[in-house]
Amino acid sequence: MHKALPAIVFVLLAMRVSAQLQAAEGQQNLLDIYQLALTSDPTLASAHSANTATQEKVVQGKALLLPNISLNGNASRSYTDIQYRGGASFFGNGGPETFNTLGYSLNVSQPLFRKQNSVQYEQSKIQVAQADKQLQAVQQDLILRVAQVYFDVLLAQDKIDLINAQKAAISKQLEQAKVNFEVGSATITDVDEAQARYDLTLAQEIAAINDLEVKKRTIQSVIGQLPQRLATARADLKAGIPEPREMEKWVEMAEQNNLALIIQQRAYDIASQEVERANAGHLPTLDAVGSYADSRANGGINGFGANTQNTTIGLQLGIPLYQGGAISSKAREAVANKQKAQDDVEIARRQADLDARQAFLNVSSAVAQVQAYEQALKSSQSQLDSTTLGYEVGVRTSVDVLNAQQQFYSAKRDLLQSRYSYLLSLLKLKSVAGILTEADLGDINKLLVSS
Repeated sequence: MHKALPAIVFVLLAMRVSAQLQAAEGQQNLLDIYQLALTSDPTLASAHSANTATQEKVVQGKALLLPNISLNGNASRSYTDIQYRGGASFFGNGGPETFNTLGYSLNVSQPLFRKQNSVQYEQSKIQVAQADKQLQAVQQDLILRVAQVYFDVLLAQDKIDLINAQKAAISKQLEQAKVNFEVGSATITDVDEAQARYDLTLAQEIAAINDLEVKKRTIQSVIGQLPQRLATARADLKAGIPEPREMEKWVEMAEQNNLALIIQQRAYDIASQEVERANAGHLPTLDAVGSYADSRANGGINGFGANTQNTTIGLQLGIPLYQGGAISSKAREAVANKQKAQDDVEIARRQADLDARQAFLNVSSAVAQVQAYEQALKSSQSQLDSTTLGYEVGVRTSVDVLNAQQQFYSAKRDLLQSRYSYLLSLLKLKSVAGILTEADLGDINKLLVSS
């Protein structure tokens, strides 16, 4: 008789009860998990904050073209002691005096021609456009991450279901072997073989339950909570290559829409503007300036106070002559960075082409695998049926039945895994092409059904 360790049995039962309680609460599908991730994923939240910060670049760039206005005020109290030499002065006999001075000034400067500022404003627009694409890339990555962890949990979940079904079948085979042994129609070898398979399945179940718990914690890191039982792929899922069916069409889409490539192209645009901004350091600057000052003093070193108002309006021209070669050096640096950015664009383009081809081939391979495993499952089912029948009529042994059962459940597991790989490969292909959206996730969700 099989004797299981009490600790193992306790852990197994506890984890199974936990799973049953979660299943009783209801099931979650792919969109449910994604909606939770939208509000809980820290990576997406960080990307939103970074994007919000970058939006301010436009405001800061535009500010360089607008007037600069400042208001200054002053208040002072002076203590003066004057001693005139040679007798009295026209202004008095001198001596200590105390007087107060109050005043304020308003200064206005409006840039009329500052090439650097204009270029920096244009740069800020490109930086914001780049940041928007970076946020979109993080959003697409979230879709892929959610799908990956979702299907990882599904596979772990399905493994437990298959192991439970296999364990039930082996248990039935074990009981039958015991009965046959008691009546003398089978040997103890059949009983031992079935018992060994049962023990091995029990060990696999413990490992599978542990794997499921680990995969659930991975989802928890994305959505901030443990998932319930997840909806699995429909049994009638049909795998097929999406439109367009030509690889080169997907490569063309990647060259136009791949987010990594677009982000690098925006980096090249910024680098090009930086060359123009650096060269603008050689150009003169022209500002319209104006000021108004009002000063009031109730005394002075000569004994007189005065109220003064002064208004000034004019133009201010600045011509850079020599700054130690710094401007020319910055211009050469900017040219080199522009060339690097151009090289990086080519790297990103080639990588997008490669990724698109690989993703398309992965979809094609996944379709073929699904179809192959569907046929393998049918063949395994037929083999199991014929082996079971052969065992009943005495031409096959119980070991043959156990082997056929093992092959059948392995084929079923491989089919489920190939279906999840196919669904994930569809999302990855659209991500590489730069066209992945929440709607695509919704289409994948339609291929899932609550079990």
